[in-house]
Amino acid sequence: MSDSTPASAPGLIVAIPCEADLQENRVAIVPSMIAALKKIGLTVRVQSGAGIKAGFPDRQYIDKGAEVVADRAELLRHADIVLQVKALGANIDCGADDLNLLQDGQVLISSCDPLTFPDSIPAVAEKGLTAFSLELVPRITRAQSMDILSSMATVAGYRAVLLAATAAPRMFPMMMTAAGTLKPARVLVIGAGVAGLQAIATSKRLGAVVYGYDIRPAVREQVESLGGKFVELDLETNQSEAKGGYAKEMDEDFYRRQRVAMKKVIADCDIVITTAAIPGKKAPVLVTQEMVEAMAPGSVVVDLAAERGGNCEVTKAGETIDYNGVQVLGPCNLASDIPVHASEMFSKNILTFLQLLVKDGQLNIDTNDEIVRDTLLTRGREIMNPRVRELLNMAPLPEPVAAAT
Repeated sequence: MSDSTPASAPGLIVAIPCEADLQENRVAIVPSMIAALKKIGLTVRVQSGAGIKAGFPDRQYIDKGAEVVADRAELLRHADIVLQVKALGANIDCGADDLNLLQDGQVLISSCDPLTFPDSIPAVAEKGLTAFSLELVPRITRAQSMDILSSMATVAGYRAVLLAATAAPRMFPMMMTAAGTLKPARVLVIGAGVAGLQAIATSKRLGAVVYGYDIRPAVREQVESLGGKFVELDLETNQSEAKGGYAKEMDEDFYRRQRVAMKKVIADCDIVITTAAIPGKKAPVLVTQEMVEAMAPGSVVVDLAAERGGNCEVTKAGETIDYNGVQVLGPCNLASDIPVHASEMFSKNILTFLQLLVKDGQLNIDTNDEIVRDTLLTRGREIMNPRVRELLNMAPLPEPVAAAT
């Protein structure tokens, strides 16, 4: 299936509103990207104050050729394409409020978290929106520049190490001083995806002795290339990698055996950073209460999967707790804590995606393209994504009929 949607008027209007989530500091488009949007024939309008939290005042947008609009409802009412950092399920508290301001025929491009919150999608279809969820960008070479999960995980992995270093009562590097030699901190990073690899690299740069563990044996080389020592457990892991390079959800018996083997490794470490997440699933518990109790007082756990239920059994999302002298941090939305670079990276991802959709100022939604097809959530008042339809217990869409020769 392939078709083109003409612009409703010369020059499609792109709207960048303030994020409805008041805790969100990022902005979907930074001023430096305005010229590239105009080059593909788009008119850019930005809600006043949209970039303030990320360090981009209105004047910077105006200087780059964007129009600043004070009224949010007016901005969204007259837009052809709406760009947001978080919408729908990704902004479960306020996403519905924005939906009331959007209109039939508009295009929404954002992170939407549809695999975790599929119930937020039917209302989008009923509204008549063409919605794209950037978390669903396939992990193929051509789509790397559009992959918001990877770019935001890079920020989160870096930030997690800084949080751990601040919370720890020791310094990371080995130091030889007149007062004696200080031993380096021992850091264990569980999960060697993008966030985990960045956490390993950052910990190593700070001078720690770093260990990395992942159920996918194929990532060993990546861990070691960053200066980490790969932790090997006596477990069968041949079926641990899913399509696209993500870690695959394993059965409970595997996780039980993994926890037994991991207990001694964790007890010997000063810092544990967990990053294991399965898209659309509850995070697996990898660090049990018993393991935390085995850690020395003054140790630190930073759980990057806190929003998904946590890899650590005692984690409380959004909180830092003291558990028998061990600081357990459950930060949420870490990318928002470094909004300048996080916004720049997100903005580049969304710009590259738009360049795929817009040709000569016109929308060209070609569902023969794997990237377009996989990210398309709703269109023509229909839920288009097969994975979301399955989660909603909906029948698959009929296969398109081939054109007659």
